[in-house]
Amino acid sequence: MEDQAGQRDYDLLVVGGGSGGLACAKEAAQLGRKVAVVDYVEPSPQGTRWGLGGTCVNVGCIPKKLMHQAALLGGLIQDAPNYGWEVAQPVPHDWRKMAEAVQNHVKSLNWGHRVQLQDRKVKYFNIKASFVDEHTVCGVAKGGKEILLSADHIIIATGGRPRYPTHIEGALEYGITSDDIFWLKESPGKTLVVGASYVALECAGFLTGIGLDTTIMMRSIPLRGFDQQMSSMVIEHMASHGTRFLRGCAPSRVRRLPDGQLQVTWEDSTTGKEDTGTFDTVLWAIGRVPDTRSLNLEKAGVDTSPDTQKILVDSREATSVPHIYAIGDVVEGRPELTPTAIMAGRLLVQRLFGGSSDLMDYDNVPTTVFTPLEYGCVGLSEEEAVARHGQEHVEVYHAHYKPLEFTVAGRDASQCYVKMVCLREPPQLVLGLHFLGPNAGEVTQGFALGIKCGASYAQVMRTVGIHPTCSEEVVKLRISKRSGLDPTVTGC
Repeated sequence: MEDQAGQRDYDLLVVGGGSGGLACAKEAAQLGRKVAVVDYVEPSPQGTRWGLGGTCVNVGCIPKKLMHQAALLGGLIQDAPNYGWEVAQPVPHDWRKMAEAVQNHVKSLNWGHRVQLQDRKVKYFNIKASFVDEHTVCGVAKGGKEILLSADHIIIATGGRPRYPTHIEGALEYGITSDDIFWLKESPGKTLVVGASYVALECAGFLTGIGLDTTIMMRSIPLRGFDQQMSSMVIEHMASHGTRFLRGCAPSRVRRLPDGQLQVTWEDSTTGKEDTGTFDTVLWAIGRVPDTRSLNLEKAGVDTSPDTQKILVDSREATSVPHIYAIGDVVEGRPELTPTAIMAGRLLVQRLFGGSSDLMDYDNVPTTVFTPLEYGCVGLSEEEAVARHGQEHVEVYHAHYKPLEFTVAGRDASQCYVKMVCLREPPQLVLGLHFLGPNAGEVTQGFALGIKCGASYAQVMRTVGIHPTCSEEVVKLRISKRSGLDPTVTGC
């Protein structure tokens, strides 16, 4: 609260203790400012709760990548006999053991964040905050005591939560989301994943990979917003490796049967017919909504999008109220990615307290979808490049390739593919890179630097590859889609 002299409690108050919020708080503390973080996790409809660190640490990137790794190990165990290892097949997977190990790691990260805030003398409040006015938030502590906190600058970094299809009977009562899957004590068993977002595909991918009967129900296109050729190949690979797909279908009802199983009713849009199936678990992965509802933003005068309820900001991350800022997934038109929230937060704090004028650049942000065959990309999709520059001004170089590790193992490499989207005019500026294959994140991260620096196709072709790697396929792209030639790489 303000004292009589008009002093406020803090130089900076951060609402939200996820990746972006914590990055802001730590950066401001390092610059000698008095900082507080308020964070509160509303339990999921199924009662799942977690600690400090936000979506990425608790119910996103970290547990997802670890469970993806568990699934990849299953594939390597199947490869092992071809490399001379005598492994009795099949090897059973223990969900409980994996989940406990993953959850323990996440809890260690929660603790680490608490310690880091303490070390930097950042005050942490585990309260559900809402605005009282444009400089003040209030919340209720565990004992029921109301706490008022005021600050010169406020950063909103509350992120988002999974969307529930509340219009579907039984969706809320019987379904789970990514907020729950990583914290299940017992195996989810036979699972229906509804949606075709990256969350849907990643979860279905690792569930299939650890040996569970998994079906994806998708109403329309997969990976909306991503390159659609690459997205189709991701789906093809998953379908040929055990994940079932119900395409053009939308669920209408979920009921619990006397034996505890869930009966799902859906409609097939192509035939117009209704169908049913039984599953142990139904996982909704149909998008996310910003966590703004309980903030009372109108009390502070902060404008949100009427369509998405996300917060509107300018290029400096400032909201409609000059000293209130917002970063990360809660903001309209920003990539929903941990590293962008972290970088945007740090740059914002450096502008506020460090004399900097550097703005966050949201172009050419790399990302990877951790499906069984990983898809990494940076820059424009082929569709975006054509829409922006016109078909006649775009050149696409591409290749199918076979990772060396797949040869001895006898693995199918039909979907291992790379393409580079360029301007046709020399020196052919690289507009986008798309890589489908093992370790796509590692490959894409390296090339992202070159593309950020304005690399041309000519420069990429003059880069010497590291042999034998999948990454080198990028610097060997000689065949243009326009040529109509077979883009299959035979190796050396």
